Amino acid sequence: MYLGFDYGTANCSLAVMRNGMPHMLKMAGDASLLPSMICAPTREGVSEWLWRHQQVAPGSDENQALLKRAVKSNRDEDIVITPASVQFGLAALESYMDEPDEVWFVKSPKSFLGASGLKAQQIALFEDLVCAMMLYARKQAEEQLDAQVTQAVIGRPINFQGLGGEEANAQATGILSRAARRAGFSDVVFQFEPVAAGLEFEASLNKEQRVLVVDIGGGTTDCSLLLMGPCWRDRLDREHSLLGHSGCRVGGNDLDIAVAFKQLMPLLGLGGKTQKGIALPAMPWWNAVAINDIPAQSEFYSSACGRLLADLVRHACEPQKVARLMKVWRQRLSYRLVRCAEEGKIALSERHCATLRLPFIADALETEMDGDALATALAQPVQRILEQVTLALAASRQTPDVIFLTGGSARSPLIKQALAALLPQTPVASGDDFGSVTAGLARWAKVVFSG
Repeated sequence: MYLGFDYGTANCSLAVMRNGMPHMLKMAGDASLLPSMICAPTREGVSEWLWRHQQVAPGSDENQALLKRAVKSNRDEDIVITPASVQFGLAALESYMDEPDEVWFVKSPKSFLGASGLKAQQIALFEDLVCAMMLYARKQAEEQLDAQVTQAVIGRPINFQGLGGEEANAQATGILSRAARRAGFSDVVFQFEPVAAGLEFEASLNKEQRVLVVDIGGGTTDCSLLLMGPCWRDRLDREHSLLGHSGCRVGGNDLDIAVAFKQLMPLLGLGGKTQKGIALPAMPWWNAVAINDIPAQSEFYSSACGRLLADLVRHACEPQKVARLMKVWRQRLSYRLVRCAEEGKIALSERHCATLRLPFIADALETEMDGDALATALAQPVQRILEQVTLALAASRQTPDVIFLTGGSARSPLIKQALAALLPQTPVASGDDFGSVTAGLARWAKVVFSG
């Protein structure tokens, strides 16, 4: 049996075709979205969990070496990996927030797959993380469908997060392919996420139109200008319907990080000075919230950074503020900071002002954020999103009839206003911001696998 699988940076979701229409499956309880989060007792816990409790064999020599190191490390630390040791979605987040310094937690593993400079052991680790999440998803599907699921169309961005161009894309798709096979998907096809979102929108069209699909996901923004309509529906060869596309490594996570840096980090000493009047270096504050940047996080949580922060506390004009950043370092609170920023950003989609509270840093620590402050914080990433729209249109040399805006950040009034200002004569349509890609992937799976 086949399905559409959106292994997203922010959320994972599955859909199958029923009576000619996409049907979303449940991923966690009654929810059709599983936040892309995973946790384990240790960094090595996932690899041992796959082998010991899911009977998933290592896929390569490097994965085999990773498993051996994992088993030895956990045994030496007297850590027992049980079937419940690895958790996903909100359950993983709750475990991390309860004991952030006792749980190994990763948000958005997909955002790291195209990173430049990954070592072989890091690639093996990410493959195990992706495999674990895909295995969990496949089991959820098989339980609901009462059938074996081995075929999937998996979404992918035009460009993964990474600066290595096609080499980075090949690295990321290689990790996804190997992980999917190990998770039990023997037949996998990839489809661009904006194209998939457009396929779902196409089902509503009664004539051919030039559709600019702007998909703002958790880790990337993808733009595609497509010819769509009844004459293209269910056609396997759609090469000539794709008029132009572009994509970059800016998405919802980057918006959240920008809010955290601009709005929250001043509470933790960003922008302060030493007692001699010298500006404090901004890099530790940025690295603290750059949760989608492996080198930045590694640098922040290094012992060298700990010594630097201790030195800054001693010499800062406002040592109590810098001490709060020291607490983030000591208790590994980066994800909680960015989560708080994300919640504030979401709140401003519905009201004019939001209170961002940080009781896990200090009692009664909070700040107010209004629409103007949000616009200032997001100015740079929003501009980069608009640049992708311009690049896609330049590649096609055509003007869209309609804009289809989708993805988790599509609900932001700032994004809609920016698009309207860039293309004032073009109407903006929207659908299921979190389900359009998944539905389109299910539609494409029907075309690919049903013959």
